[in-house]
Amino acid sequence: MHVDLPEKRYYKIGEVAKAFNVNASLIRFWEGEFDIIKPKKNAKGNRLFTQQDIENFKLIYNLVKERGFTLDGAKQKLKQNPEKAVDNQEIISRLEAVKAELINIKNQLE
Repeated sequence: MHVDLPEKRYYKIGEVAKAFNVNASLIRFWEGEFDIIKPKKNAKGNRLFTQQDIENFKLIYNLVKERGFTLDGAKQKLKQNPEKAVDNQEIISRLEAVKAELINIKNQLE
């Protein structure tokens, strides 16, 4: 999944939800379900997600939404072999970037 977020240190929950095209409630739910998501909280208690949290959301999104894993299945997959899950996500991200570039070239030729 390609996530379109500007490079910055922290992201608000609304930005993350919009980037993944999901409700903020799902972001909060996944935060509670997956211990790899650890947002900071400001003085008001608002969640501030790091770039690492975004990468972890990509993994979770890929497993649950794109590959159809249950939450328990996704948790097990991340615990059993997190490096492989990361490697697979990187490959998928690169392929999506290539696909987007090819579509862009195709559209320019039409």
